[in-house]
Amino acid sequence: MSEYKTWFREDRLPHIYCTGCGNGTVINCTIDAIESLGWEIDGTTFISGIGCSSRAPGYISTDSLHTTHGRALPFATGVKLTKPEQNVVVFTGDGDLSAIGGNHFIHACRRNINITVICINNMIYGMTGGQGSPCTPVGAISTTTPYGATEPVFDLAELAATAGANYSARWTSYHVKELTKAIRTGMEIEGFSFIESITQCPTSYGRRNKLRTVSSMIDYMRTHVILIEKKKRMEAEGKPVPDDYFTVGDIVKRYRPAMGVPK
Repeated sequence: MSEYKTWFREDRLPHIYCTGCGNGTVINCTIDAIESLGWEIDGTTFISGIGCSSRAPGYISTDSLHTTHGRALPFATGVKLTKPEQNVVVFTGDGDLSAIGGNHFIHACRRNINITVICINNMIYGMTGGQGSPCTPVGAISTTTPYGATEPVFDLAELAATAGANYSARWTSYHVKELTKAIRTGMEIEGFSFIESITQCPTSYGRRNKLRTVSSMIDYMRTHVILIEKKKRMEAEGKPVPDDYFTVGDIVKRYRPAMGVPK
């Protein structure tokens, strides 16, 4: 097993992320999961599209592809089908995956391609001006929703499960141990694995939504989550679940035949 630090390109530091950005936490969780599985650098490929989170592969020592906006999954599919023995991991964001990349997301789940997708959902287009994304909460302020977002939020983890992914889970960058475990589980399961991490963005999201400090955003994620098992119990008992809460935990875990499994 490689030493932890060998997974990072130290020559690419300092990184471009804003102070307090949660992307580094998700990257660390991913490397922790990889280390625990004993993956090798030469046997792993990272792929990303466009956005803050999609710059992550540039800091990791493996071969990587930084692709066009919303097109990370077709590239990842090509890599996996060409080199099925390769471990393929995709970093993406809520805008990159669910807006311009939405159709690719649905069909990658349907095909159940044997890759792991980690979506860093900061609920906004953080890199390109702070516009609202399909995952911006109702009522949240962005440059394109100055009076508050009115459209319902895209539930990416539920969409992945419904479209055919073998594994789908959601946690936040506050839940470091749980997020790391979910990423590892996704990497172990053959087929399409989707792990969503609700992640803080103090610069583009927080300062517009009365969450100006990193600690306030982290505290928000800590206090506005509900385990999926508890949510189901509350719904069965007819108790309302607050609209601004995030459901966390394993959404689905199954073992359908996967595309791109080494023979």
